[in-house]
Amino acid sequence: MRGSAIRAPDDGRTDWDAGGAGARHQGADPLPPQAAFRLRRPSGRLLFPATLLTLACAAPPAPDTTLTDTEQLFQARLDELRAELGFIGATAAFVLPDGSEGVAATGYADPESDLPMNPANRMPAGSIGKTIAATTALSMVNEGLLGLDDLASRWLGDEPWWTRLPNHETMTLRHLLSHSSGLTDHVYDEAWRREARSRRGPAGDPDAWFEPRELVQYVLDKEPLFPAGEGYAYTDTGFIVAGLVLEVASGGAYYDEARRRVLDRHDLPRTVEQIGRTFPDLAPGHVGEDNPFSLPAKTAEGDVMAFSPQTEWTGGGYVSNSRDLARWAKILYEERALDGPYLEEMLNSGYRGEDAGATYGLGVYRADSPHGELIGHGGWFPGWRSTMYYHRDSGIAVAVQFNQNDLDFRNEVRDALLALLLERLS
Repeated sequence: MRGSAIRAPDDGRTDWDAGGAGARHQGADPLPPQAAFRLRRPSGRLLFPATLLTLACAAPPAPDTTLTDTEQLFQARLDELRAELGFIGATAAFVLPDGSEGVAATGYADPESDLPMNPANRMPAGSIGKTIAATTALSMVNEGLLGLDDLASRWLGDEPWWTRLPNHETMTLRHLLSHSSGLTDHVYDEAWRREARSRRGPAGDPDAWFEPRELVQYVLDKEPLFPAGEGYAYTDTGFIVAGLVLEVASGGAYYDEARRRVLDRHDLPRTVEQIGRTFPDLAPGHVGEDNPFSLPAKTAEGDVMAFSPQTEWTGGGYVSNSRDLARWAKILYEERALDGPYLEEMLNSGYRGEDAGATYGLGVYRADSPHGELIGHGGWFPGWRSTMYYHRDSGIAVAVQFNQNDLDFRNEVRDALLALLLERLS
């Protein structure tokens, strides 16, 4: 499996049953209007009841006349995309080259209670949190606490399980942060999924979660996918191991270090750590009734998640909203997140062989789009999807969040909104 990618560009996530081959690539298979809500599943079943389909296609609210012209057009375009593609609800935000911002929301945060989506609504950002983990690591590198090319064994070699970890003798922090470590991914391990179902299912404890070292157990004693540094394979477990390195090197808890070094330096008021299950202004997510973790089809009631999100940790680990994500993309990719330089290392690290399934740096994708190269990340979490990208040629940042899984067209929405903004600037 040398260099074989097991997840698709954008957020690394494939469908529930992806497992390995057949990962969907960016922009593939947009749904036609008549297929609203018939999201891709082997059975072809509707994921949501017909009542939700009626609500999803309901007319959007009248535009807010207090918005700028660009915001009004942005809102109208998001409404059009929802009418065309049939998703439940979404928020979106942008930051223009001069720093001016705009937000929009469409559809429903909770169709069952007829609650409209609001730009302030928050959702789990999924793997977008990897950008925060990588930035925290680069802060420590700039400080001299550790090096990207330090062997991970320098920090974790005393762990009782260390010699059972694939590539334990050769993997570095750079490998772990760029998905080039050769580690498999606990997320697709059937033993982990069985245990997750038992903990999260109807008879389980909604507050149960996996400690980071528990997650590592699911990849021990396996053959590496390739020698460290000689391939690309997206793995949350690699970022979990990186998080353990950061804690040992800093002597502090990861979330504390990330907040002190990164988040508290910037105006990101809606971004919080995934600790506990209650998050004010949470838009409930929707996964459908048939999902591999035995979760309820609606993954939150009000502000309370149906299960603990705390397992994700350095694989993601944050609840946010579209405005914060657009701001973060603008800050991060204009090299303003830290005091010292970091962007060249972030963008140019990682495996670049012809067989790489994606161009991935340190917690960042470099992705093609109809408008040129974008840099950023996407996020998947049971019930929600997010995408956050920066267009380097123009200096525009765009973020979109959906309260629904299995959206093949999420990048189509992002690109359509970016096209509108580029037209406004021209």
